Amino acid sequence: MEPNPMGVLSTGTSLLCCVYDGGVVLGADCRVTTGQFIAGRAANKLGSLSSNVYCCQSGSLADTQIVVRYVRYYLDMHSVELGKEINVACAARLAAMLCYENKEMLMAGLIVGGYDKQKGGTIYSIPIGGALVQQNFAMGGSGSTYLYGWCDANYHPGMTKEQCEKFVIQGLSHATARDGYSGGSVRTVTISADGVAKQTHDCDTLPYLITSNTVV
Repeated sequence: MEPNPMGVLSTGTSLLCCVYDGGVVLGADCRVTTGQFIAGRAANKLGSLSSNVYCCQSGSLADTQIVVRYVRYYLDMHSVELGKEINVACAARLAAMLCYENKEMLMAGLIVGGYDKQKGGTIYSIPIGGALVQQNFAMGGSGSTYLYGWCDANYHPGMTKEQCEKFVIQGLSHATARDGYSGGSVRTVTISADGVAKQTHDCDTLPYLITSNTVV
């Protein structure tokens, strides 16, 4: 791989994910930036790695997309060899390995989450550089700097699916209201034994808006 040029298309990004008893909720904003310019307002930063595993993407858009494509390709082959669905830990380790082995050339931060029969719902954070950390909730992107204290105050173990979805939406609403590189609508995906449920929450319906200068 060749090193990234300056001025790449960036996801900017606010990411927030949470585990509940029975599954996970992953969420991301929709803004894409090039330097100080908004290049897109409806990007999908929630990539599918397999039928039961998704990932949130931050950093260089091109870098994260190619990592997701490589991981999806290898997981498809591996699932055929095994004859069953891939577990979340396997997908996360593969993504982390690709990011680590190319850390000098990639600017890709990922959060991998999903549901499998072995461990239930799990989330793994893969910051830029390729480290791999399992967490009960994870955040990423430029908007995450506004979320650490908020998450500490509002997260508690044992939350239900509805509470986790509310936690993710409210947190991302707060981040997009404060971070200039995040914005637009909020996309969420809920993964459990019942399958995958995707939702898009329009920016004018989010619970946190700056009334004097509406966030879009």
